[in-house]
Amino acid sequence: MTPLKTLALILIAGGMFGLAYGGFSYIKDTHRADIGPLHVKVDEKQQVDIPLWISIGAIGGGILILVSSRKG
Repeated sequence: MTPLKTLALILIAGGMFGLAYGGFSYIKDTHRADIGPLHVKVDEKQQVDIPLWISIGAIGGGILILVSSRKG
């Protein structure tokens, strides 16, 4: 498999992930305090939204790369 086809498949899979889930979340360690035997930690949940047009563009770009690599 050529690197161009691999890139196309990654774009298509990423676009499908974006359409299916619409985003992802992660936990960010924001504050930490160690005062003697007392340990305080604050975690903050962050949400990253993937715009619909980016997902559709990634799928379309991947399909275009696949089609153009077959002709060339």
